[in-house]
Amino acid sequence: MDSMILGRYIPGDSIVHRLDPRSKLLSMMLLILIVFWANNSITNLILFIATGIFIALSGVSISFFIQGLKSMFFLIAFTTLFQFFFISSGNVIFEFWFVRITDYALQQAGIIFCRFILIIFFSTLLTLTTMPLSLASAVEGLLSPLKKVKVPVHEIGLMLSMSLRFVPTLMDDTTRIINAQKARGVDFDEGSIVQKVKALIPILIPLFATSLKRADSLAIAMEARGYQGGKGRSQYRQLKWSFKDTLTIFVILALGFCLFLLKS
Repeated sequence: MDSMILGRYIPGDSIVHRLDPRSKLLSMMLLILIVFWANNSITNLILFIATGIFIALSGVSISFFIQGLKSMFFLIAFTTLFQFFFISSGNVIFEFWFVRITDYALQQAGIIFCRFILIIFFSTLLTLTTMPLSLASAVEGLLSPLKKVKVPVHEIGLMLSMSLRFVPTLMDDTTRIINAQKARGVDFDEGSIVQKVKALIPILIPLFATSLKRADSLAIAMEARGYQGGKGRSQYRQLKWSFKDTLTIFVILALGFCLFLLKS
């Protein structure tokens, strides 16, 4: 759990760190949309090269980045394996009993695997280089036109920032609970699947109880400090859109245009 970096902020002074949070959030949303145009080896290769450049500009080591996401790779691989069972079109490469693997299924599984990896890279890079409060301000700034139709923009940004803020805390709580259960002799690796699921109950119950207690304490603290939403509330960190933010958006759009031309 200590290697989990999703939701953590790493302080730095790189080019990506200095970008306006609104431009980073908008760039991430554009990149997630662009990912679905990458449906062949060339477009996926271009996206992985671009992602490597973005990570290099952020000042975060690629090896550390992969190490931090290693715990999520198994889930992605497990999800993409379902493509082998649901896609039967194409030339058969391997067939045994009910397992039938075709070249088209293998191609689609690879594309979906790449999409998962890229989306996680983009979203994690955003949280690594953006403080939760700045990210909440970015969400509030991008959604500000919706205030005219009575959308609680400030509350949405606040919930997002709190969710990102408590992801590392929940991971640390999970690690402590697992270590406490192991110290009591609980083995999470032995037994059938049903027994392994039952072994998770002693983890989930104290985790939920701790989360609810922390949320209640946070609500009391905010109420004691007179929190009343975003109306009339000032901010210490002011967001400033600069030329490099506009250039970033144009670069992402140019990348998307190239992928659109190269897609199958």
